[in-house]
Amino acid sequence: MRIDGTAYRTIWTEGDGTVAIIDQTRLPHDFAVVRLTSLDESAHAIRAMLVRGAPLIGATAAHGVALAMRADPSDEGLERACAVLLATRPTAVNLRWALERVRGRLAGLPTQARAGAAADEAAAIADEDVAINRAIGEHGAALIRAAAERKGADEPVNVLTHCNAGWLATVDWGTALAPVYVAFEQGIRLHVWVDETRPRNQGASLTAWELNRHGVPHTVIADNVGGHLMQHGRVDLCIVGTDRTTATGDVCNKIGTYLKALAAADNGVPFYVGLPSPTIDWEMSDGVREIPIEERDGREVTDLTGRTADGRIETVRVTPEGSPVANFGFDVTPARLVTGLITERGVCPATREGLLGLFPERR
Repeated sequence: MRIDGTAYRTIWTEGDGTVAIIDQTRLPHDFAVVRLTSLDESAHAIRAMLVRGAPLIGATAAHGVALAMRADPSDEGLERACAVLLATRPTAVNLRWALERVRGRLAGLPTQARAGAAADEAAAIADEDVAINRAIGEHGAALIRAAAERKGADEPVNVLTHCNAGWLATVDWGTALAPVYVAFEQGIRLHVWVDETRPRNQGASLTAWELNRHGVPHTVIADNVGGHLMQHGRVDLCIVGTDRTTATGDVCNKIGTYLKALAAADNGVPFYVGLPSPTIDWEMSDGVREIPIEERDGREVTDLTGRTADGRIETVRVTPEGSPVANFGFDVTPARLVTGLITERGVCPATREGLLGLFPERR
């Protein structure tokens, strides 16, 4: 995607083999590139959310294994790298998927061949993510086009999204926002309602930033506004992303997604999920009971960081000292509230049968 006219991915390899990432903790006020040179730096980038979003976490983990193999390509080094990276974020299934894929690629190779093979596999994972997300965009754009045809040419299609499932959450294009970018590229008039997405404000700080830089019309709203907009007919469809989806269509995404789905169901607003296939956990059937929900540092709730009037970046506390905090990172939207899953192979119902219809090899 483009930042003020220049094309970027969120992760890439430099000529010396180091891995470059966009430090998302410094957005939207500062655009900075960080270079990763080791396993520990890669693990820190995932854990501290310099990179975030399930597909990008997976790609970063794969590159982290490649960096680890440059230092210690032994079996013990491979197992240690995978264990360290797997422990960084428990919810996103892409992390486990990417590590298992790289481990499988390296398992039968001599140690001297592992660093190069790991780098090649990480690059392939990144390239495949781009292709998957572009395909999600094509299938989802058809839904936006259909909404535009129902509304007529005088009004834009209003899409509501939650958190950041744009290109910053992937290697490129995004999941939930890929349909928006493709529709925008096709000349369809649209507008995006951007939930601020507390805590961490990924909508206000990341989604708004990337839409603004790419030139897509949008408006930032407080998290609690979505239901009001739906009641008044100002949302044509919701599209969100997912960090893990069960084989039965339950969707785990950023905390607050479930509430948006409830409001959408109550107001007859279609609720879609952008779903790259590596995000499907084929071993799980009940998302509410089975998906581990990450509980994060309470300071994400108590503190806010922003730019002051004189240009300084400051962090301030917004809750009383001594008040306990609970910070659940994700919630689960049951399949019954999901209109459809937008995958790289097409759109399907949020059911086991729907998913298997697109991915019959999983039968």
